Amino acid sequence: MARILVCDPISPDAVAEIRAAGHEVVEKPGMTPDELVATIPGFDAMVVRSATKVTRPVLEKAAGTLKLVVRGGVGMDNIDAEAAKEFGVKVMNTPGASSVAVAELAMAQMLACCRFISRADRTCKDGKWEKKAFSKGIELWHSTLGLVGFGRIAREVAKRALAFEMNVVFYDPFVTDAGSLDARKVDLDTLCREADFISLHIPMSPETRHIISKKQFDMMKEGVVLVNCARGGTVDEVALGEALKSGKVFAAGTDVFEKEPPEDLSLVSCENLIATPHIGAGTAGATSRVGGEVSKILIEYFK
Repeated sequence: MARILVCDPISPDAVAEIRAAGHEVVEKPGMTPDELVATIPGFDAMVVRSATKVTRPVLEKAAGTLKLVVRGGVGMDNIDAEAAKEFGVKVMNTPGASSVAVAELAMAQMLACCRFISRADRTCKDGKWEKKAFSKGIELWHSTLGLVGFGRIAREVAKRALAFEMNVVFYDPFVTDAGSLDARKVDLDTLCREADFISLHIPMSPETRHIISKKQFDMMKEGVVLVNCARGGTVDEVALGEALKSGKVFAAGTDVFEKEPPEDLSLVSCENLIATPHIGAGTAGATSRVGGEVSKILIEYFK
């Protein structure tokens, strides 16, 4: 029997399945970093999603008992992989479970940006009828979508963009071609110059920090739409705010921020920014699939 600490919520069915396999499951979502350090000793495995940070102090405190960290989701930049390796802790994730949910949010952000959905809804609820003010939207049809990163989620976005009859280009130094998808590989500068819509699908790392900044915004078309449902910090928020205010960026949709929740609301308060609170994987279907993959990983590992 293994002792498993669930630090971020997963589906009740997954918890029940893990318990049915004979393991002890302790659910303690919402712990502070200090509470996590105090709680982790004695557990064989821990389950996290995006909220909990598995830092060196956590792994150091768990040394000797902790064998496995399961990240319910795709990116693993909230886990100190180097420290995990040092302390002999295996790290696994569920890369396929939430891809569709995040991809659909990216498409929703694009549509909301180009048709003023949030602002038009708000004014209608205020009793106004500002049809003329919102009659200058733009279309996805026959426009060019640039995908920064071309992993699982980006490929799901590409499939949907192609159904909208968009032209798709992508930048990814680790991918050689698009496989069966009708998408063209380009360098980042070319993507910035050609794309009408740009959507990020990359992890946060020293190499990707502020990969979209003032230099890239200066290259972009006037009136570009930018979407980030990947990781905060990949876009320079100061540069984005300036580009939104100048009109260089027609609108932006962002589900992620450098600091979550953001303390500086200057970017969030931009009228042409649609902000959502890191809900990319927040669907019932994705939660169920993530839970199912998490329970499968844990049960197989400790069998």
